[in-house]
Amino acid sequence: MTKSKKILLGIGALYIAAITLVVIVFGVTRHDNESFAPQNEFRTPTWIDLPGPFDFNKAVLYLLMATALTLITMIYVANRMQARPNRVQTAVEWLYSAMRDNITRGNMDDAMARKWFPFIATLFLFIWFSNLIGYIPLPTNTEHKVALFGFEIPALAIYAATANISIPLVLALMVFLAYNFEGIRAKGLGGYLKSLVPAGVHGPMAGFIFVLEFMSNFMRLLSLSVRLFANILAGHLIILFMSGGLAVLLGMEVLGVFTLPVGVALFVFEVGLVATLQAFIFATLSAIYLGGAVAEHH
Repeated sequence: MTKSKKILLGIGALYIAAITLVVIVFGVTRHDNESFAPQNEFRTPTWIDLPGPFDFNKAVLYLLMATALTLITMIYVANRMQARPNRVQTAVEWLYSAMRDNITRGNMDDAMARKWFPFIATLFLFIWFSNLIGYIPLPTNTEHKVALFGFEIPALAIYAATANISIPLVLALMVFLAYNFEGIRAKGLGGYLKSLVPAGVHGPMAGFIFVLEFMSNFMRLLSLSVRLFANILAGHLIILFMSGGLAVLLGMEVLGVFTLPVGVALFVFEVGLVATLQAFIFATLSAIYLGGAVAEHH
């Protein structure tokens, strides 16, 4: 073990020991806060009751913000392209190349890539923007309000459209329909179903493999939607608990002194890595499924 790792391990051990000591010393004065429900941060109460099923709530608000950012940002940049790119254009061109070459062309042939690149790129950007704005505190907590200049306004909270299972599930359904459509269009229904069984597999084993592969196609709905939903929701919950939620729940304010730095570190980690990584994984898997659906060999 290197010296730096030993130092980090020692700091971590001291930090955990300090938290344990605080809990032991102040545990006798613990007062559980039963009125505080952290899970309510992710409830979506109706703000505007529209006709039919189209109620307006904070999930819809974040969905609209992510959609607007995806459209406005790319249209704005596309209309201001220059022969000598500035820093913004350079960053956008790098992102464009990464989506086109690494995500799309890396998983399907050129003809398919040209056809489906707009879809894959839009998926990536929409999920990326949804994840990023989910870490910006906005006044969306209508359960708790604060007084400001004589007005009662909702408290600040973090939320993301992708932290609601319905949004990742709809995106996964779009991908599911897209790659199955491409597979049937390219091979015909019979040929597409036959391609689920690897070449060289015959007899009863072929039937067994076919059932497994057929079911795995539907499991992709879960692998796409639940991975995105669970990662964003879990990240928000951990940030909420470490940033003060745990101290409030236990009624031990001093505990917040130790958990807050962890909450800040987790926030930076989630914004800097997880938000982008989950968008990349979703887009890459979508491209893999599209490319695999039309491939000659399973």
